Amino acid sequence: MTDQKVLASSAVMAAGTVLSRASGYVRAALLVVALGSGLRGDLFAIANTLPNMVYILLAGGIFNAVLVPQLVRRIKEDPDGGDAYASRVITLSALFLGAVTILLVVAAPLLLRLYLDQRYLDPDRVTQLESIVTLTRWCLPQVFFYGMYVLVGQVLNARGRFGPMMWAPIANNLLSILMLGTYLVLFGPTGDGAARSEALSTGQEALLGLGSTLGIVAQFVVLLPYLRASGFVYRPRFDFRDPELRKTLSLGIWTVLFVVVTQAAYLVVVKLASGGTVDGGDGTGYLVYANSLLIMMVPHAIVTVSLATAILPQLSLYAHEDRLPELGRTVASTLRTALALVLPFAVLLPITAGDVAGFAFGWDNPEEAAAFAPTLAVFGPALVFFTVHYFMLRGFYAMEMTRLVFFIQVVVSATNVVVATLLVPSRPPQDTAPMLVVAYLASYAVGAVVSYVLLRRTVGGLETRQLVRFLVRMAIVLAMTAAVAWGVERALAGLGEYPGPFPSLLRGGLSAAAGMLVVVAGARLLRVREVTSLVDTVAARLRRG
Repeated sequence: MTDQKVLASSAVMAAGTVLSRASGYVRAALLVVALGSGLRGDLFAIANTLPNMVYILLAGGIFNAVLVPQLVRRIKEDPDGGDAYASRVITLSALFLGAVTILLVVAAPLLLRLYLDQRYLDPDRVTQLESIVTLTRWCLPQVFFYGMYVLVGQVLNARGRFGPMMWAPIANNLLSILMLGTYLVLFGPTGDGAARSEALSTGQEALLGLGSTLGIVAQFVVLLPYLRASGFVYRPRFDFRDPELRKTLSLGIWTVLFVVVTQAAYLVVVKLASGGTVDGGDGTGYLVYANSLLIMMVPHAIVTVSLATAILPQLSLYAHEDRLPELGRTVASTLRTALALVLPFAVLLPITAGDVAGFAFGWDNPEEAAAFAPTLAVFGPALVFFTVHYFMLRGFYAMEMTRLVFFIQVVVSATNVVVATLLVPSRPPQDTAPMLVVAYLASYAVGAVVSYVLLRRTVGGLETRQLVRFLVRMAIVLAMTAAVAWGVERALAGLGEYPGPFPSLLRGGLSAAAGMLVVVAGARLLRVREVTSLVDTVAARLRRG
């Protein structure tokens, strides 16, 4: 698959992701206005995140990483185009997810004890604990709908329909925005007073929890018409003795272990994050960490996921036909294409972190941005290592080497836990979220090196010389980029450190625009083909438009 074909295949996904992420940021900004970035915000953020974490723990690894290669093979080889196989998987998954969801709702208080700092059990935090338990019970039905959304989306991806899964989250975000808007009309913003540390009322819990769950329901339902249009007709099947289904589940054992290790590490992250805000005050916690991660994931969602999703069926085909050198070349070429956008972002985000935070989260109280800026700054460089690691794992998954991936993830997760456990308790509550990102960066730096070396050895090469030449040229370009962007920031320092959303947008936008102009000009001058190809592709589409 050529670079141009990969770019074309990912264009629709990227467009959907842009709109999805844009609506997601409106939701995140409204959440900070409504609940603040302190304890009250963490109550909802943790409760609303647990369903996704539990879903990933129980089924996400199999759905995301194992089913696509199996579905591609069955679509190619089965007389019915893989319909019977997909129907069996959907039926079995729905039964499993439904039963698990019911058990989780009942056991919510026990589940939360795993994820919350022990200080939530103190007598002076009893109302906050009751509030988060109620919120979690409203949100836990999302486990079922997360699973069905991902499963149906993977069936569509295996059939070459990449767009719907990228566009569907917009429905979720729109409902969440409506829910938060209703909350602000009925209850008003939390502000920066004592309410930031208070529990939510019964009405507030019901509105926030039910609204969030309905958003995930909508996200799943939106995919159903596209599933039928793809030619797939679901028919419930209970003949689960299919040999290929057993193969899928056996392959999934190592992937399940992979996500168990990942989620065990994330459990430590959430627990440490919850301790940053449990005492109230100006501490940073899970909401700051998660919303900063959301911004860091802009290029990941738009570029990395779109490119990786587009090439995964091709990688699976290469692996099936034992064409490992071609698999390696495809991974290597696509990685460089992704880094062409990720690297400038990683350099510019630390420079503009205060302005990004000011525009994204400073609407009700500009000083709220101060809680986010340090965390955002560290997340920029972390994205580079995460991107490399992510693409390497796509190669292993295509070859169904889930056992090796598990052991790589053990190293990554262990690094994250050790570094976070050492750093967070040694720092004041204000530094909780930034220190968690330092641990994140360290873990994926280790993971990127380990996974790259192992995949290179497995497939016989990853065009390392081309990657080194690309990185050297980009380093020169990015040094000039950083200098120019920093100069613009200093020239406009008179606006104030956190001047409000629109002054922040002006200053940060000018800094980033100046930096990106340097990237484009420098790439032309030094002939960085990965950057110039992206620019030419975008320019051609704009001309056609």
